[in-house]
Amino acid sequence: MAIHVTENDGGKEMEVRITGKLEHADYEHFVPEFERLLKLHGKLRVLFIMVNFHGWELPALWDDIRFDLKHLADIERLALVGDKRWEKWMATFCKPFTTARIQFFDADEEAAARQWLKLDS
Repeated sequence: MAIHVTENDGGKEMEVRITGKLEHADYEHFVPEFERLLKLHGKLRVLFIMVNFHGWELPALWDDIRFDLKHLADIERLALVGDKRWEKWMATFCKPFTTARIQFFDADEEAAARQWLKLDS
């Protein structure tokens, strides 16, 4: 599995660490976890860490689009951590489609991303 999900701050924060290429099965694991935490806590803060991330298989890309359309409004803050230019572009691309505060951090700034996620709006 290319995705690992961890609850932080009593479930109000979700840490998502991805490696390799995302597949449909990854979304079958991730989406129910996100929806469970959303139901318990309302809007979530998400730390999305990309390590050697190589994108999506086609079915997973469709899963990602559906997730974004349904849940971008359910995210209060989204910290993206990665090391590639296109990963940074993803943060910029998402901003017009959500009210969430979104910030990209380079791979060596993971600690700063964690601190930013905890800030009050």
